[in-house]
Amino acid sequence: MSAKQNPTPRPDMLQPHRAGDIEPFPGGKVVYLSPAPLPTGAPPLDFNQAIGEVNDAYLDFGGSLPTPFTWQFTLGIPFIGFLMLVFVIPMLGGGLMWIIGKDIALFYAGIAGLFNEVFAQAVVFSTLVLLLALVIKTHYHFRFREAVPTRFHRQRREVAFAPGDGNPPIIVPWESVAAWVTQAQGVTQYGVQRQYGLGIGFIEPETGQQHFIELSQPGMPLALGLWEAVRAYMEYEVNTREELQDPHGLHRPGDPPYEGVHTFHNARRRLHRRYREGDIGLFAVTMWYLWHILDLWTIPFHLAEWEISVIQKAGQKTLPASLDQWSQPLSEEQWAKPSAELTRLSAEVRQRHAQQPNRPITAIFAEVYAEETTLSA
Repeated sequence: MSAKQNPTPRPDMLQPHRAGDIEPFPGGKVVYLSPAPLPTGAPPLDFNQAIGEVNDAYLDFGGSLPTPFTWQFTLGIPFIGFLMLVFVIPMLGGGLMWIIGKDIALFYAGIAGLFNEVFAQAVVFSTLVLLLALVIKTHYHFRFREAVPTRFHRQRREVAFAPGDGNPPIIVPWESVAAWVTQAQGVTQYGVQRQYGLGIGFIEPETGQQHFIELSQPGMPLALGLWEAVRAYMEYEVNTREELQDPHGLHRPGDPPYEGVHTFHNARRRLHRRYREGDIGLFAVTMWYLWHILDLWTIPFHLAEWEISVIQKAGQKTLPASLDQWSQPLSEEQWAKPSAELTRLSAEVRQRHAQQPNRPITAIFAEVYAEETTLSA
C-alpha cells in the first residue's frame, strides 16, 4: 500500500511568468523553464518514454507505449519479496541462533523452523501484492489506450492540443508554451516523501482558458531531461526518437520501434562486448544477470510486447483528423524561424552555463532576464 500523496498546486498562467521564475508553496516550489524555452543544459532524455511518434515534422508528447520496466516492477516486487521472506529471513534467524547457542545444529534447525513458519504467509502476502500490482497495471494499460498526444510541430513552431469532449484542437505558438517542474515533499506514516512532476500548459487564445499536461517524474534531473528532449527537438538539436529514448543504442536496424525482447538481447550483447573490451568488470556483469534473474528474465519483455500488440489492435487515441493537413511537413522555405529574443537569450544562457556548469540553470535564466530588463529600461 502506498501513502496518499497530496496534489501539487497548478500555477496560474494568467499571471506573467518566464524561465527562471520560482514560486514557493507550502512543502515545495514550482520552477519555470518556459516561456521562453531556453536551453537547460540537461541531457535530453525521455526515461519513462512519454514521447510517442517522432519524425522530421512533429513529435507526439503522450500516447506512448508501455515498457518492460513496468512489468519488471509489477512482477519483480512480489517475487523478490517472496524470496526475502522464505530465504533471507530464515537464513538470518538461523545465523542468529547459531551465534547465540554456539551450535551449528541450531543454525539448520532455525532455518527449517522459520521456513516452515513463514512460507504460507509469504505466499499469501506476495499473492496479494501481485494482485494489487496487476490492478494498478491494468489501470495504466487503459490510460495508455485512452491517452491523446499533444503534437509539437517544429517546422511550424506550433503546438496542437486536443481538449477532448468533441472540442476542436487548440493550436498555440511554441514559444508561448509554459513549462515548469514541481518539487514537493510531505510527511506521511512512511516518512518524508518527495514528489516531482513536469508540467506543460498554455492559454487558449479565443477563450483565455488554461490547459495543462502534467506527468510525475522520479526526480528533478529526469524531469529536466524530458523537457529538454522536447525543447531540443523543436530547435533541431535532436532529430530521432532513438536519441531521446535509446542513449545506449539498444535498438538495431530492423528492430521494432518499442522496447521488447529484442532490446533485452541487445543489452546482453552490449554487456558482453563492454566486458571483453574492459569497460566493465565481472562484478557489473554479475549484478546485471542477478537483477534480470530476480525480475524473471525475459518474461516482462514478452509481456510488454503482448500488451503493445493488444493496444495496437484496439487502436490508440490519436489527434483529430482535422489536424492531418496541419501535421504535414513543409518545404524548408516555409519553416518558421525562432524569434530574435529567443535566439539571443539562448546563446547567452549557453555561454554562461559553459562558464559556470555547476550553477543552477534557473539562476542563469533569472540573471539573463534581469540584465535584459536593465538594458531595455
